[in-house]
Amino acid sequence: MKIILLSGGSGKRLWPLSNDSRSKQFLKVLPGEDGTLESMVKRVWGQIGRAGMREHAYIATSKPQVEMIQSQLGSEIELIVEPERRDTFPAIALAATYLYSVQGVSMDETIVVMPVDPYVEESFFEVSKELEHVLNESGANLALMGVKPTYPSEKYGYIVPDGFAGEEGANRYMKVGSFKEKPTEAEAAELIGREALWNCGVFAFKLDFLINVLIASGYPIQYDEMQKQYGKLPKISFDYEIVERSTHIVALPYSGGWKDLGTWNTLTEEMNSSIIGKGIIAGNSTGTHVINELDIPITLINLSNVVVAASPDGILVSDKPASPMIKEVMKHSDQRPMYEERRWGRYRVLDYLKYPDGKEVLTKRICITPEHNLSYQYHELRSEVWTIIDGEGVMAMNGHVFQVRSGDVLTIEQGTRHSLRAITEMEIIEVQSGTQLIEEDIVRLAYDWDEIVMLCGVRNPH
Repeated sequence: MKIILLSGGSGKRLWPLSNDSRSKQFLKVLPGEDGTLESMVKRVWGQIGRAGMREHAYIATSKPQVEMIQSQLGSEIELIVEPERRDTFPAIALAATYLYSVQGVSMDETIVVMPVDPYVEESFFEVSKELEHVLNESGANLALMGVKPTYPSEKYGYIVPDGFAGEEGANRYMKVGSFKEKPTEAEAAELIGREALWNCGVFAFKLDFLINVLIASGYPIQYDEMQKQYGKLPKISFDYEIVERSTHIVALPYSGGWKDLGTWNTLTEEMNSSIIGKGIIAGNSTGTHVINELDIPITLINLSNVVVAASPDGILVSDKPASPMIKEVMKHSDQRPMYEERRWGRYRVLDYLKYPDGKEVLTKRICITPEHNLSYQYHELRSEVWTIIDGEGVMAMNGHVFQVRSGDVLTIEQGTRHSLRAITEMEIIEVQSGTQLIEEDIVRLAYDWDEIVMLCGVRNPH
């Protein structure tokens, strides 16, 4: 059995902490087992490890999220990266061709697909293992996993049964009759009476099922060719393209805890502190949360059931029931992310100016974690000045390798090849200047530090 974890999202529902590169699954706001705060993806990855499923797991994601995943989970994670963002059907199709043509996975292998960010109990992953048994016993094209509803929700899709089969107890599964997306409360209550399940986005199929679907539709089944033709695949969900068109589907009920922490009002329910970051909640304030990534304090007095979230991207003040509206409010915003995590550390934009003559100046605070390095790179449109404010490391610049430390100032002109490896944690103030300051203005020559120093003609990397 192979697991494909889908990591997508554009980051609007939990603005301003989430953005196009830091979607909700990467926000470190949940209580971890060691007392520190952890993200949804870190939590799920830990649960998958404890369920003994990690060595069979792959994460399907888009380019903007690769470094964030590597930063939080490590660089050894098996990633299947979309050439461009589309939807869940193209992403799963790409993953299937990777397993088939690159990994050489058997056509009879069971593939389980699930979101990377469900908020669930450990038993969720144990139940997901049963999907292979249910698929084999039923002979169905697809085996879904559904959550037994705890109330008639209007927010979720429902899997509606058409009879039951299998052994009584854990392996009892339903034959799927139909689907109902976001019913009214009265309709949801009626569906629950018919033993309908919440659709939690978990499903399984044999690899040959999807490979044959791709062949029948004229899509490539070789990974390299699928990457080349990826832009031709329809922007459509796997549910609409495959699930709702299939005739033989079964579903396995899960009765444990499950939540979609997709909005501020649901996410704050699972936080173990009402304040994260600098903040004060005073007076008659109940059910109120402050999540603050800025260095300035936020103070709330006599405000109940309110969420205040602040980051370099902006500040949100909302009553909790209305907080889901932020996705609609921000849907046309194309602001560049002001905070990002990378495989080597993180950065925050401190200031941005554009002068009448077209010159732009952007200031960042960069943190590089010990024993990590930037890629060996150069810029075509900008120059940079680095002021090292803390830590020490090794700099590679135009073929030379030398040590740097707190207090050093480095000028990096347009076209200068450069990289930096941290010995201790390093903090740098970077001032960029040029006529167009964009993240895409990076030509990367190498990532591995040993390869970088070899390019510089140095044998000892330190």
